[in-house]
Amino acid sequence: MTQDELKTLVGRAALDYVPAGSIVGVGTGSTVDKFIDALGEALKSDPQRVAGAVSSSVRSTQRLESLGVKVLPAETVTGLGVYIDGADEINHAGDMIKGGGAALTREKIVAELAERFICIADESKLVKVLGKFPLPVEVIPMAAAQVIRAFGPLGGVGKVREGVTTDNGNLIVDVTGLQITEPARFEADVNQWPGVVTVGVFARNKASVCLLGTADGVKTLQF
Repeated sequence: MTQDELKTLVGRAALDYVPAGSIVGVGTGSTVDKFIDALGEALKSDPQRVAGAVSSSVRSTQRLESLGVKVLPAETVTGLGVYIDGADEINHAGDMIKGGGAALTREKIVAELAERFICIADESKLVKVLGKFPLPVEVIPMAAAQVIRAFGPLGGVGKVREGVTTDNGNLIVDVTGLQITEPARFEADVNQWPGVVTVGVFARNKASVCLLGTADGVKTLQF
């Protein structure tokens, strides 16, 4: 199967984790687009399949609304059963790198609302150690150079992502050269740096389940 077909497979499989009539948290990215499309199809036969969604980006909000899904502001929701999102990398403990779509801060906010994080990804995203994928960090613009310098002693080389402004009006710094062996500690430390809005390591809000698209079908990893 192609990577696109694997994404479609796990996007559809994620529907089984969404309780009927619930409000679902929805992430951002090409794999999540497949979940949104599957949800839209389900709504055609069952308009009550979900009561609504909380979205992590303008992009996902527009796609959900175009398919008839009511999108609720995160601040009006006190809790979610599940959050469905992809990952740029995921390790065997459920820790992830996310932010390739520049929505990492809002993704963390919605993930924090949810009891369970259901990660949907193709098998190329499963790694032993996080860090091969450039680590996204959302930063306040005036702090970008300072944050880039701070990664130097850790072996990281940072670069501002050109032409990208987040939905929050900030910049993304992508950092290469890292091996993140202690994701929770790393996340907590970097989040304390002045000017960092959030780092794209998801260890506090790690996956509960990963639906991994493989040539043999969907493989389910529990964490």
